[in-house]
Amino acid sequence: MARMLIIGLDGADPALAAPWMEDGTLPNLHALARAGTLLPLRSTMPPATFPAWTTCATGVNPGRHGVFDFTDMPPGGYALRFVNRTFRRVPAVWNTLSDAGARVGVLGVPGTYPPEQVNGFMVSGFDSPVATSIDRSFVYPPEYHDDVQGWRFADFQEHNTGPGWRERVGTLLRMQGRRDACGTGGWHERARARLLAKIADKEAAALRLLRREPWDFFMAVFGETDTVSHHFWRFHDPHSPRHEADPVLSNAVREVYARLDTTVGRMVEASCAEHVLIVSDHGFMGAGTGVIHLNNFLAERGLLRFSGGNESALKSMALRFAPERARGALFRRFTGLAAGAETRSRFGGIDWSATRAYSEELDYFPSIRVNLAGREPQGIVRPEDYDAFVAELCAALEAWGPIARALPRASVYDGPHVDRAPDILIEPALENGYRPACLRARGGPSFRRMDPAEYAGGKERGMNGVHRSPGLLVSNTPVTKPDPGLEDIAPTALSALGGAGPPMDGRPLWGAAPNGSLPAGPVAPEESMSEADEAELAARLRVLGYLE
Repeated sequence: MARMLIIGLDGADPALAAPWMEDGTLPNLHALARAGTLLPLRSTMPPATFPAWTTCATGVNPGRHGVFDFTDMPPGGYALRFVNRTFRRVPAVWNTLSDAGARVGVLGVPGTYPPEQVNGFMVSGFDSPVATSIDRSFVYPPEYHDDVQGWRFADFQEHNTGPGWRERVGTLLRMQGRRDACGTGGWHERARARLLAKIADKEAAALRLLRREPWDFFMAVFGETDTVSHHFWRFHDPHSPRHEADPVLSNAVREVYARLDTTVGRMVEASCAEHVLIVSDHGFMGAGTGVIHLNNFLAERGLLRFSGGNESALKSMALRFAPERARGALFRRFTGLAAGAETRSRFGGIDWSATRAYSEELDYFPSIRVNLAGREPQGIVRPEDYDAFVAELCAALEAWGPIARALPRASVYDGPHVDRAPDILIEPALENGYRPACLRARGGPSFRRMDPAEYAGGKERGMNGVHRSPGLLVSNTPVTKPDPGLEDIAPTALSALGGAGPPMDGRPLWGAAPNGSLPAGPVAPEESMSEADEAELAARLRVLGYLE
């Protein structure tokens, strides 16, 4: 059996990588591409972390694997639950290879907590319920923990940037009402240093296992390219409408790419793998100064009514002032289940008895849900009117101006789990090449301009760098398949390693499709997290900027 190494660079953008490969900044990626291919890699819609990496690992679209976001909204109520690996309804490529007798190693792939019992070893991705470091609960087998304890996640504590609570409070007071400490008091300088240090720690862990363990398939995902792009894009891009010139911070994105290129070179050398793929789940672009408030848009058209409620002051204070290690305890003590707190944050202040459609107003996943009779407890739209209502609302959104496309979910996804997706998926329109933010509001205009004080972005404020499709594909083998997408990675691995697997949406990037097929096998029931785990997970996702 040949061996395959897949290195994921979360959020790596081909438009950034290509010129840096040519000018010598990324020599290892350049060497791989010269032997094989550099191509854009089509992402999911929207290009969000959990569905994209799950599509990469399974070879099928979210309608078939069932993972659409970090949270899920089951029918029967206006409530959220946090998604974990057990929500994935089809096997991943490492399951199929393990069942066929291959030895696999999986490090840091998002959407893999809790870890699976594979023929090899696994470290779950950042959906782990641990705030910033790993423990034995997401290492399989657990005795490998000492080998990988340096594996950490590419996150920042935006609110906890100073050396102590007094400094944090002082910073916040000086901000005069600004809602986070991102961009103040040397925050970016410390963040840049932490990113580079974390890459070195994770590289050491990956090299240790690559060199010591026998394996046939090895996949590791590094998140630093995503994090640096979210927070440093306005320094990197001189044309950004949110640009801020800084002689040091302007190089941060390039520095992280270059440091990860070094990691790629060392891992490729250590692996001696016949097949090497470098992939990203999506690319990146800059955010503009426009802000979309979808629920205000719906309210203006009589499709939603606000009731006047809003998120609790206690939650906001906890996010601003609590030390990192105490946040989980505070959520448990004062807000109950973190999913309940997030539900109130997203849906509080909506009068369901007078609402036909509503949005979670997620910046990375703009979408709208229908308040459907028989599905939601206070649903208004009748099932027989659903298709016409969705079509009319999509047309109204696209006629508005700030929206490029509004699509019914059935036109985007295919499979038995499409009903888990929001009813309408939204792609904001670009303004001079920059995407508007989608932020939460309860009343006011449906579209506005940011105040310059908001340009730094952050949680609840809109990141200054945002996801886009496509992602990046670098292969040491020439790619013959046209228009490659994330769904093509898993069948490529099976084809290259001589394995067979269940039916997939994707096709191999080169060579023939896997010979034959294996049944999908039993799928474990979905497992809800404990209250403590949900609280820790909510804190982690807020740190990354995905929850508000």
